[in-house]
Amino acid sequence: MTHIPGRKTKVLFNAETIQQRISQLGQQITKDYAGQSVLVVGVLKGAIVFMTDLMRAIELPIEIDFIGAQSYEGTQSTGHVRLTHDLSREIKGRHVLIVEDIIDTGYTVDYLLKTLAVRQPKSLKICSLLSKPEAHVMKHKIDYFGFEITREFVVGYGLDLDGLYRNLPEIVQITD
Repeated sequence: MTHIPGRKTKVLFNAETIQQRISQLGQQITKDYAGQSVLVVGVLKGAIVFMTDLMRAIELPIEIDFIGAQSYEGTQSTGHVRLTHDLSREIKGRHVLIVEDIIDTGYTVDYLLKTLAVRQPKSLKICSLLSKPEAHVMKHKIDYFGFEITREFVVGYGLDLDGLYRNLPEIVQITD
């Protein structure tokens, strides 16, 4: 069991399970964009681990970029999204796949889709490792997701607790 000082944890998804699901997502994305190139945009900082493995599972020509958006303080969503880092590439006329670590309320997804849509991409889709459908209040759908979870707070595999534990190879639930 993963040790986080002062916290009780439970492994929800081990490294092998995560990699198997990412392989499936990569195959589906490859099929859906067959014969086309895709700009894969990681949402900083949490999506970086997932994005790294996902892009290796996509068998297409891809480019990558990053965008930063923040809506959390500690373990709570603030309900307010702010852009912390903008794209460095032009997206007009391009297929864009936004990669998120987790979609909770969906405020960040709605904000990013609205912000990027005005830049006239050819297509704009969302891929998230985790989804919390019970918490969703967003207007958009998730095109690709790895796993659905309930409202528990999770860390590991890119997800953090106050900036720490992103490097855990599995996803663990904080149970206390």
